[in-house]
Order: sequence, then structure tokens, then C-alpha cells
Amino acid sequence: MRTFNRGTIHMAIEHADVLRAAHLARLGLNSDAEAAGYVDDLTQILEMVDRLQAVDTEGVAPLSHPLDATQRLRPDEVTERDQRERFQACAPATEDGLYLVPRVVE
Repeated sequence: MRTFNRGTIHMAIEHADVLRAAHLARLGLNSDAEAAGYVDDLTQILEMVDRLQAVDTEGVAPLSHPLDATQRLRPDEVTERDQRERFQACAPATEDGLYLVPRVVE
């Protein structure tokens, strides 16, 4: 069911919507009580989204991360020895240092 309020669309989640979404997602619901719980949870989520959409974000620059932190970097050094020959020795098929695998797409 859709209701219009101040130019935004508010969706009311109904029991049938949860059953259809569960079917499409191939999720098994064990009871009507479980589906009713999802109706309540999804309704709360949509209400929270409505509250977030009401916040005035004019002039606020988007962030890539909420914290102003930098990633600690380590030196780009080899830390393990090359074991390609050892691993390829037990592979079914290799050629020029590459693993050969069967074609799976025609």
C-alpha cells in the first residue's frame, strides 16, 4: 500500500509483501508469526529511512568515511619465498608457469 505525504512515498509493508519477498529470495519462513516479525522489523527500517530523508543535507559534502583517519601502511617488501614450482608440481596441468583449467563456458 502506498500513501503520499508531503511529496514523499511512504510504503506500508504488509504480510503478503513479506511472503512474496521471502519467496523471491528463496527464504523459508517457518510460521506466520515469523513473517509478522519481519513486517514489524521492515516497517521500523522504512520509518528510520523516512526520518533520515527528512534531514536537511544542503551544503554538506559527502564523506568517503565518517572518521578522519589514515590507513597505516607497511613497507612493500617480499615476506614469503617463491613456492610456485612446488605448488605447480602437484597441479594437474600447467604451462609456462600458469595453471591450466578445463573450459567451462562454450
